[in-house]
Amino acid sequence: MSASSTDKGLLTPDNCAVIFIDHQPQMFLGVASMDRQELLNNVLVLAKVAKIFGVPVILSAVESREFSGILTPELLELFPGLSPIGRSSLNAWDDKGFIAAIQKTRRKNLIMAALWSEVCLAMPALQALTDGFGVYAVVDASGSVSARAQDAAIRRIEQAGAVSVTAVQLLLEFQRDWASREHCEEVVSLLHEHGCAYRPHRAGEPT
Repeated sequence: MSASSTDKGLLTPDNCAVIFIDHQPQMFLGVASMDRQELLNNVLVLAKVAKIFGVPVILSAVESREFSGILTPELLELFPGLSPIGRSSLNAWDDKGFIAAIQKTRRKNLIMAALWSEVCLAMPALQALTDGFGVYAVVDASGSVSARAQDAAIRRIEQAGAVSVTAVQLLLEFQRDWASREHCEEVVSLLHEHGCAYRPHRAGEPT
């Protein structure tokens, strides 16, 4: 990872792209490394972070006899004009359409989340690193078939140079300064909406 592609090591909305790989209903069902509802919540936080700050987003889904290539509806609803890139390869980095979409963003830092981490996150992350990209794995928006598989996948890509982050970490890294008011209300609203921060009860609201 090149430090020159970040703001003194920090990510900004202008120096990265967000990639969602294989967040399909069938893949969620195989996740046992964390609570699936919590996982989906984190995926949606990450998606809304990208949307709030205008970060380029790439959606991709593997297509096979077992997997229809349809991403989870909650994710698709956030990006109605964005068509997921269908692939046959388990490794998204093998797909020409996927690579073309990354090149189109002109971003050198790739924020990646995927199901399952041991395959669909690890393989493209490792190859993106060898091609000179900075890779940031959103560990709480990625899941595996077991906690051991998740740990092994994250260790492997970290040893190769990837960086682990969380969805809320990215949200607040992009916001960075509460004096910056452009997205402040949206950021706070997102934290409350997804249970990431306590919001006091207001008079007149239902309990």
